[in-house]
Amino acid sequence: MLANGTSYSTIEATLWCYRDYINRWRRRFGTHRLEGLRSRHQGQKPTVLTPALEARILAQTQQRPPDGSTHWSTRKLARVLKIHHNHVQTAWTRAGVQPHRFERYMRSDDPDFEPKAADVIGLYLQPPQHAAVFAADEKTAIQALDRLDPVLPLSPGRAERHGFEYYRHGTLSLFAALNTKTGEVLGQTVPRHTSAAFVAFLGDIVASQPRQREIHVILDNLSTHKTRAVAAFLEAHPHVHLHFTPTYASWLNQVELWFGRIERDLLTRGIFTSVNDLARQIRQYIRHYNDVAKPIRWKYCDPTRRITGSTSVGTGH
Repeated sequence: MLANGTSYSTIEATLWCYRDYINRWRRRFGTHRLEGLRSRHQGQKPTVLTPALEARILAQTQQRPPDGSTHWSTRKLARVLKIHHNHVQTAWTRAGVQPHRFERYMRSDDPDFEPKAADVIGLYLQPPQHAAVFAADEKTAIQALDRLDPVLPLSPGRAERHGFEYYRHGTLSLFAALNTKTGEVLGQTVPRHTSAAFVAFLGDIVASQPRQREIHVILDNLSTHKTRAVAAFLEAHPHVHLHFTPTYASWLNQVELWFGRIERDLLTRGIFTSVNDLARQIRQYIRHYNDVAKPIRWKYCDPTRRITGSTSVGTGH
């Protein structure tokens, strides 16, 4: 078109290209003739995710990124290895590697971990005949939070929305005992979790069972569970036996699973106009929960492995 005398403006409008583009190829043709029209940038050969490359990706993933960040992203690792980020994602998916996630764990320092754990698990799997087994604990400092702005309900394409500001009416504590045979929960709200309140709750557990029935209660190592008042209660009620989980092993207590459930179902998103309203809603939740309660199936996820004093997940299902 240039050889025919066509103007730059006409060429730009006809071929949808810019003037710099036209001049670049005109100069290359004028200098190198037809050879100048060949591509000068062949690029690199496409990489293939070979087993060797996949092993290299996984090995580099286990090392810290050089920029000081805590974990890799697909693109960050791809730049270091000079490959396409899709190869990194494929290798991670195959190996089940997720660098953006992490879990916390708690290691028990109890020297008698295994005997105590075996005692608790034995109560779940083979409880004494004609005895009642309760997994008990307290959830402390539950806040009665009231939203200052109205809650906007969910609608198609929009999640339920809560105002950011809230008013704190106060706190209370919840004692709960899970009957491991039936799954039912006995609950009691108190202003504070004291030894006297715990002893009173033990009395509620005893009152819920027939007279002189043997009762086993699984507890953690909180100081309020081991006071003189508790010892006096046990002397007065010789058919009540307390079993303590190893230190830093609250995951062995089944009631913790129920605490997680009430936290998700009620406490996280609940709106409470007062402490009394919070207590009322907790009692209502427990009452409806007991209508459909089922025992927790307690089993090892992997029977070939011994239970140890370190865990990041519970074993209840």
